[in-house]
Amino acid sequence: MENRKLFFHLHLISDSTGETLISAGRAASVQFRSYAPIEHVYPLVRTRQQLDAVLVSIDREPGIVLYTLVDSELSDHLDTRCRALGVPAVNVLEPVMQTFQAYLGASSGRRVGAQHALTAEYFARIEALNYTMDHDDGQMSEDYEDADVVLIGISRTSKTPTSIYLANRGIKTANIPIVPDVPMPPALFKATAPLIVGLIATSDRISQVRENRELGSAGGYRGQDYTDRASIAEELKYARSLCARNNWPIIDVSRRSIEETAAAIVALKTKLR
Repeated sequence: MENRKLFFHLHLISDSTGETLISAGRAASVQFRSYAPIEHVYPLVRTRQQLDAVLVSIDREPGIVLYTLVDSELSDHLDTRCRALGVPAVNVLEPVMQTFQAYLGASSGRRVGAQHALTAEYFARIEALNYTMDHDDGQMSEDYEDADVVLIGISRTSKTPTSIYLANRGIKTANIPIVPDVPMPPALFKATAPLIVGLIATSDRISQVRENRELGSAGGYRGQDYTDRASIAEELKYARSLCARNNWPIIDVSRRSIEETAAAIVALKTKLR
């Protein structure tokens, strides 16, 4: 029998695209084989207001916080609030910066996103990230026609981290939750430009992840239905039938990493082009 993994929340906060953090977080997480992270990626965090919104999420779903914030006031504010919340927070770049400064005898210019050349590709990625963040979890449903990809799926099928991963590659991605008794946005059925993909997983996998998530932040669910395997099986049945009726492809993410899921979506996009 396969060992059940324990899940934990991993919050990745960046004032740029977040790629450095995603790589660092996954490189560390993979060393702990009995645990699996539930990733929360927050790119382009450059104001106090944006950071305070992130802190609300951390308070709701506490876990490990990794960040790359060049602005010292923002990083100090994040450190202070995380200490008050009792969660560990690590500035991933700071030890590296200190080593460079000590060896070179010079101070860092501390430029936000300086690792990215200002090329057309870079601006395309930023545009994709902005679109993806604006269209996370069913928000701003009126302009799905502008998306490259739309991901749909029941709660805890990795829609948001997959969307962020694709956006980091310049693919504008929206995601929409499939919630019991809540109709899908009409604009979804009218969209012809984007590739629409359904994400599913096994009932066991989804139940395990949901057991580690606060029910209070999962709208549209009633009590134990959220983690009950029979209820989840019904949700998955409905999701499959929805995709079948509309000829939308389905990807099972149960045993896929975010990278593997994203690669499968890109392959579908290329195939159906």
